[in-house]
Amino acid sequence: MKIICVGRNYVDHIRELNNEQPDDPVIFLKPETAIPLRNEPFFYPDFSQDVHHEVEILVKINRVGKNIDEKFAHKYYDEIGVGIDFTARDVQSKLKAKGLPWELAKSFNSSAPMSGFVPKTDFADLHNLNFRLEVNGETRQQGNTSLMLFKIDYLISFVSRYFMLQQGDVLFTGTPKGVSPVQIGDRLAAYIEDRKMLEIDVK
Repeated sequence: MKIICVGRNYVDHIRELNNEQPDDPVIFLKPETAIPLRNEPFFYPDFSQDVHHEVEILVKINRVGKNIDEKFAHKYYDEIGVGIDFTARDVQSKLKAKGLPWELAKSFNSSAPMSGFVPKTDFADLHNLNFRLEVNGETRQQGNTSLMLFKIDYLISFVSRYFMLQQGDVLFTGTPKGVSPVQIGDRLAAYIEDRKMLEIDVK
């Protein structure tokens, strides 16, 4: 399975990192080893001193497809979830300054914890979906999918032009503002609406 991630998909997050707003989706991949083992904590990597949380809505692909027309993209997913794109911000900054790819900062072991997936029909409108991340009981990030620059169906269509999508692939759809460092001892909890979907400790 592939983990396909979208960067810079919320304007407020683009502004908080002083990035340029893209004309097309910014895409990067994470390997399957970025998913922590079941009930495993997130172990702070020894190569970074500045790991940030980025909470995101996830979409699980349910069938094979490529060159998918946007109007048919909704047929390629039945379930959604929530996840955290852990980012070694100090490593990423060094790579960006040299014009190098981000994988070392984004795709390291256990950098993509995910919730379980639930039917998309559990929610009235995927384009008006609240989600948030709490750290030690305090809300750090709060977003709504209505604020995405590129909507879910467009993302699926766009990505499928470059990568064949397969059953079980997961799309991370981008993070809202409020990204900040995590510390050893933190407990992170991610919600869709008021449903707690994911909880993970930083060790």
